[in-house]
Amino acid sequence: MDGVRLLRLGKRLTELGRAMVTDHASAALTPGEIAVISDVYQHPGSSVQDIRVRTGFAQSHVSTSVARLRERGLLDAAPDPADGRRTLLSVSALARGYIRARVARPAEPLLAQAVADPAQARRAAELLDELATLLLPGPPPAATPEPTPVEPPGA
Repeated sequence: MDGVRLLRLGKRLTELGRAMVTDHASAALTPGEIAVISDVYQHPGSSVQDIRVRTGFAQSHVSTSVARLRERGLLDAAPDPADGRRTLLSVSALARGYIRARVARPAEPLLAQAVADPAQARRAAELLDELATLLLPGPPPAATPEPTPVEPPGA
């Protein structure tokens, strides 16, 4: 496999992965909001400045995204005990529950849509499991994997 084909495959797998963990309700989130909530999911207890540094977004963009996500109940905020002027953010219990439900779904139905032949779709699922075992660090997840957060229905 050459590098270009590998990049194309990676892009296709990313598209399929996004389809797995997002739905029509996610359309209400901007790509920037998805990036912010994903960052907070991976780094609970973050300040707006922390998120800005990690995402590379402008401070105003992060602040606006955080305000919208808090209004929707997707982010929780608490004062920083070390510096009362700062607010620390975490993904809300509501959002975490929705995220877990979305990522716990099996990939096979989506693969069956992407690959017309049922036997080939099953084989693709087996190969993807094998690739994940070979290429991803650590043991296979026994629990929920790190997802891309999405908005809960009705938010």
